[in-house]
Amino acid sequence: MTAETGLEPALDRVPSTAVDPHTILDDLEAGRVRAAEPDPTAADGWRVRPEIKTAILACFADRTTADWAVGPLQFRDRAAVPPRNDLAGGPWRIVPGGTAVRRGAHLGHGVVVMPPSFVNVGAWVGPDSMVDSHVLVGSCAQIGARVHLAAGVTIGGVLEPPGARPVIVEDDAFVGAGSALLGGVLVARGAVIGAGVTLTGTSRIYDLVRDRVLDGTADAPLVVPAGAVVVPGSRTLGGAFAHEHGLAVAVALLVKDRDAGTSARVALEGALR
Repeated sequence: MTAETGLEPALDRVPSTAVDPHTILDDLEAGRVRAAEPDPTAADGWRVRPEIKTAILACFADRTTADWAVGPLQFRDRAAVPPRNDLAGGPWRIVPGGTAVRRGAHLGHGVVVMPPSFVNVGAWVGPDSMVDSHVLVGSCAQIGARVHLAAGVTIGGVLEPPGARPVIVEDDAFVGAGSALLGGVLVARGAVIGAGVTLTGTSRIYDLVRDRVLDGTADAPLVVPAGAVVVPGSRTLGGAFAHEHGLAVAVALLVKDRDAGTSARVALEGALR
């Protein structure tokens, strides 16, 4: 496994033409396939694999339901996509208190999941990442190595359309408490998303460092630059009514590039891992 991408060696991976819908959940959990994977030849550095999501969707075609019980908790869901039952003894920490990891979700070596959290089918969580309390890692979301998703973070999921880019958070990024990343946003390596920031694929970021506006579209969702520090801000609305009532709209501000001081403030104590 490489430190840069969290990918298994190429010889261990399943090529696009070899996706088997009958083993897709096993392949996803083992890291042999991903819904999206790093690709240096792509414009945004990632390649979406729609055939993977199509295979996951095929699992939901089986509408048979099943029941599960864990202590006093009872569940009823699609039989083809149950919770993972192999978490005991793995190279991670799943702290007691109500977390669920669905089949087809990959957890890398050294991942810590604090309760209660939910990691959905097709998600990838890279090695040594921290999934804090009340975090949702949505279907097919890609979380890199050494990422910290702080308490209450929402990482949106996507299964349809199969070609849509999932939310991606690259290696060494930090996502602050209560933030939401939705609609295919890509947070590049080492970026810091401040507490309470909401970004969708079509959001705008006002870059105060370089005097520019970064935006995304449905076809090319927003990319947060590597090492950017993004915090919540506001922009005054035009028009007499808005002026009369002092109205403003929430925006995201890129206020600086990550430096040693920023890294020190968002560092996670080794003991917590």
